[in-house]
Amino acid sequence: MSSLAHEDLVVVDGLEINNWDRKVLEELRTGGVTGVNATCAVWEGPTETTRAIADWYQLARDNDDVVVLAETAGQIRAAKAAGKVAVLLGFQNTSPFGDDYRLVEVFHRLGVRVAQLTYNIQNLVGGACYDAHDSGLTAFGRHIVDEMNRVGMLIDLSHVGNRTSRDAIEASAGPVAITHSNPTWFFEHPRNKPAEVIRALADRGGVIGCCLYPNVLGGELTTRDQFCSMVTRLVDEIGPDHVAIGSDCTRNWSQDFVAWLRNGRWRPAAANPVEPEWPAWPQWFGGPEDFPAVTEGLLSAGLDDATVTKVMGENWLRLFTEVLDTTEAR
Repeated sequence: MSSLAHEDLVVVDGLEINNWDRKVLEELRTGGVTGVNATCAVWEGPTETTRAIADWYQLARDNDDVVVLAETAGQIRAAKAAGKVAVLLGFQNTSPFGDDYRLVEVFHRLGVRVAQLTYNIQNLVGGACYDAHDSGLTAFGRHIVDEMNRVGMLIDLSHVGNRTSRDAIEASAGPVAITHSNPTWFFEHPRNKPAEVIRALADRGGVIGCCLYPNVLGGELTTRDQFCSMVTRLVDEIGPDHVAIGSDCTRNWSQDFVAWLRNGRWRPAAANPVEPEWPAWPQWFGGPEDFPAVTEGLLSAGLDDATVTKVMGENWLRLFTEVLDTTEAR
């Protein structure tokens, strides 16, 4: 029988896109989550994104007994010792960079440490998961990848097209991440990744965060045993150093926000006759408070203590140490 206790782990969530306030931060702390990649831009351009970062500065200042803005793996570990939640600021798109690769360094200096290359549709960097034709990484995209490598910003491929994902893995000087997706062999969905992309990611030292968002999980009826069996198979396929968790939690939003996520400003409402709705979450995982159930499920699925420790946080910390700990842009 395992002696591993959830409260002793450094739990890191590969991505959450909550409407952040103190209550949500308390939910993470209740669930034993120490580190989280928190989305602060999806469709926003440079100006709107700067305001969103300013909002985070204010939230962290007003709640400094609960949260700290972190930029390194070491700061996440320090937050664990202090009983706080460490937030890495992240983008789910490269729209904040506009058409200027130099803004990568600007936002890095503002504290951003993760950026997804595309969000659902083609942009200046490359193709996305919902594009009928994936263009691959563009010339501009290669400059963005190079600049993210230089400053120490983690490349995320979660909503990126498969061809562009493979191009980015090959072009990057260091390992990259899929922060919140599942294998297509588990559930066929445009946002999930085929085995060849996941294998290429792992071969270069990257990490995939297995995702609990119902649309890529298979719906609210997917059981904990099914999810944990998926994680176990993935560990067997690509190794225990490359599998983690990326819940994609969406706490505290109104119904209107899901339409913004899906459509941004690029698609008129008339072109989308079905109004988007938030999906129902599984009974066993409804938000960050339920992370202990994931640890329990992985142990019940037969993973050993060392592997569970890696999946629940140490693999993200290893990747953050390798990618984020650079001083070139300072």
